[in-house]
Amino acid sequence: MSSALSRHNPFEPNPREPLLRREAEMVRNAAGGYAFPKDIWTQLADFLILGTEGGTYYANERQHTFRNISIVNRAILTDGVRTVKTAVEYSTSKPPRAPRNYPALYVVAAALALGDLDTKRAAAQAVPQVARTTDHLAHLWGYWKQFSSKPGGRGGVGRAPVGANSRAVRRAWINWFTSRAPEQVAYTLLKGRQRKTGSGEDFRPGDLLSLARPVPSNETEQALFALATQRKTPMEVSGHFAAAKAFYEAQRVNTAAEAIKVINAYHVPWEFLPDSVLTDPRVWRTLIPHLGMTALIRNLARMTGLGVFAPFDPSIQRVVDRLCDQQALHQARVHPFDVLLARLTYSSGWAQPNLMAPARTWVPEGQILDALDRAYTLATGVCDKSPGRLTVAVDSSGSMYRPVMHGGSTLGSAYHLGTAVAATLMRTFSGDCYPVEFATSCEKSKLRAGMSLSEIYSLPHSGGGTDCSQPIQWALSHKVVCDAFVLITDNETWHGNRHTTRVLEDYRLAVNPQARVIVLSMTANGTQVVDPKDPGVLAVAGFDSSLPTLISGYMRAGAGS
Repeated sequence: MSSALSRHNPFEPNPREPLLRREAEMVRNAAGGYAFPKDIWTQLADFLILGTEGGTYYANERQHTFRNISIVNRAILTDGVRTVKTAVEYSTSKPPRAPRNYPALYVVAAALALGDLDTKRAAAQAVPQVARTTDHLAHLWGYWKQFSSKPGGRGGVGRAPVGANSRAVRRAWINWFTSRAPEQVAYTLLKGRQRKTGSGEDFRPGDLLSLARPVPSNETEQALFALATQRKTPMEVSGHFAAAKAFYEAQRVNTAAEAIKVINAYHVPWEFLPDSVLTDPRVWRTLIPHLGMTALIRNLARMTGLGVFAPFDPSIQRVVDRLCDQQALHQARVHPFDVLLARLTYSSGWAQPNLMAPARTWVPEGQILDALDRAYTLATGVCDKSPGRLTVAVDSSGSMYRPVMHGGSTLGSAYHLGTAVAATLMRTFSGDCYPVEFATSCEKSKLRAGMSLSEIYSLPHSGGGTDCSQPIQWALSHKVVCDAFVLITDNETWHGNRHTTRVLEDYRLAVNPQARVIVLSMTANGTQVVDPKDPGVLAVAGFDSSLPTLISGYMRAGAGS
């Protein structure tokens, strides 16, 4: 009769056990499997890119947020200046690596409140770099106020946040107003004059100046501070700022005809105009050439519902041309996720951003849907042809069914988002890219490079357990010579009989000794499925337009070129 000990193979543990002599290096993931922890800086980068919105399959939003906030706090204690520099890097990168700027704003706010003197100084310098709009500034202010001097407090009205009177913190707010041209700051203030913090509190830029107590160095700066604190109206400072003059003229209009004249004369953004004229299709047709790319994408549904895109209206082609301008998309730092969300929202024909108000409906315009498909592809960028054969494997297990949140809206399931990323890589690398999907087994994907987003999102996924070794086992058993595997997964592997690292070792011995693995994480859960000490393994978080170029360069390095 055999004992339990005789049935245990120490050299080949299953994924629910740590590897022999690597026990101290491995941690148990949320699904019960053992994986390798990412170092603190990789985890910080994951948070900055992926955020915590919506939580994960195994952790609700609150639990997931708490874990990542702990990472931020540890990073600040370890090296606060490096933490701030990392936040700035991910916030300002071109092309944009992070779909949303809020995690970077939170890191800077935490550094201002909790860091040592050098960290606070670095954060003060970072404020105008990370908080580029009034909305950004409102969230940064709200996050900073959450760090109350009272234990357990939220830094509300009448309660002084940590370090409120420190010179570095006061300098942070002054930097936001003085680090750019006064005209640009005035335009930003007027464009975002009605903003709220992340907790819903009304935001007044003058509060920052009241705390910082800056001394204006000239008459223009004095006028800017007066505008921010509302001690002077836009009309009263219009002699100093062209934006104030344009805002004043825009606010005076009463009819669509007057609004069109002001738009043509001053090229005002739509935020400058009264709500009363923003229901007229003629106003929006005039605004189209003057809208920023992000504003154009976000207002497509609104314009369609108002009847802007009537049959044979030339405005349709003007919008299509702008959406298909790759250079303009990149210059505007449009993230692929923004286009994807716009495409999903627009195709639904329904939205209710305010639950207290009636839902808005519209009939999607086919040409614009096609243009958004094209814009998504263009926003992902281009790169040289891949130097080798790439197997793209999408995790289709049950945990990948969770929704991915972006700006309060869902991008769909993690599986469908991962499949959209796989389609992008197939288009980029053409015949050198082979798609598979896996759960407890691996099979060829139904994905085709030419699929539209609607077709991609209609693909079913298998569900079940997660075994991230399956794509490599499939290639090993079929003797498929592959130069790199891209595993698109949430890293919650637990099923099967072998660790992914061990299967990769066997594949290199039997098929291709130079094979590499790129793990594309869909959640910031702090672990990865392949040994981080392996020089042939690359961990990537999220998806941005640099991904195809990154993979191509990594594969070329593996080929020795």
